[in-house]
Amino acid sequence: MGFAEEKNNPFAGIASYCHACIMNQARSAARFAELTEDQTERIIAAARAALEKAKAGDILVQHVVRRVADAIIQELGESPAFDIYAKLKEKSNILSLKYAGMLQKTIDDDECPFETGLQIAAAGNVIDFGARSYDTMNLDEELRILTEVPFARYDIAPLKKALESAATLLYLFDNSGEIVFDMLFIKTLQQIYPNLRIVGAVRDKPIINDVTLEDAKAVGLDRLIPVISSGSVYPGTILAETTAAFQQVFQSADVILSKGQGNFETLWPLADQRIFFLLRIKCDYVAALSRVKKDTLVLMHGLQP
Repeated sequence: MGFAEEKNNPFAGIASYCHACIMNQARSAARFAELTEDQTERIIAAARAALEKAKAGDILVQHVVRRVADAIIQELGESPAFDIYAKLKEKSNILSLKYAGMLQKTIDDDECPFETGLQIAAAGNVIDFGARSYDTMNLDEELRILTEVPFARYDIAPLKKALESAATLLYLFDNSGEIVFDMLFIKTLQQIYPNLRIVGAVRDKPIINDVTLEDAKAVGLDRLIPVISSGSVYPGTILAETTAAFQQVFQSADVILSKGQGNFETLWPLADQRIFFLLRIKCDYVAALSRVKKDTLVLMHGLQP
């Protein structure tokens, strides 16, 4: 399948252009877990086998990432719920909290707090160790320039219109560290839309640096809004593999704000007028799908062309 064909049917299996990134992420995860050379080779072999199997079945990138994580946990001799990135997630949260006061003041002092809060929440999506290796990111520098990253797609008018008449907003969180900036935007939403009920959803099991209930509680997110597990064990939201309780919340929500590339990749095929995707574009393939440049931000309405 050529690049043009894969763009036209992006969710049929795993695009060949994603294979190198998946393999690099597997190597990065093995290195982060301090596996031996032999162990790392077994992880790489597991990733290759999953990619090969994906050619004949309905296997997504998220399934491969889960298989790699499980293989690493097995090599480490840990329990299935072991969090490989726990210390790095804690570091991301602590560093993000260091900037929270300054960024809250930026929002409070701005004439357009909604837009500024949205910008900060979107730019915080840079904290992603699935799309980028943990040792290639200067997190301090990335957080310093949060408000300077441009939007290449900005469907803010339909978002505001949807929120004006909404009773409920389902906020699908993505990464640790990033959730601190989501909290700033949520506080702004609560001030502008005091009658809006906001519910947050996180991963059920540790995967890369994605947010779990434990991570949410560590930064006080659960004291700001109700937070539930989606039941997802993947870096994304494969709706058919979430819990019945989450699916009910998902179907009944008036507006859904989906953070991050993993949620975008898994929910875009199901997108309707309620869903808005907020993320930073981190790879050439998703940039082509979104028709924007890499390393820019998008706020994309699910029904917009």
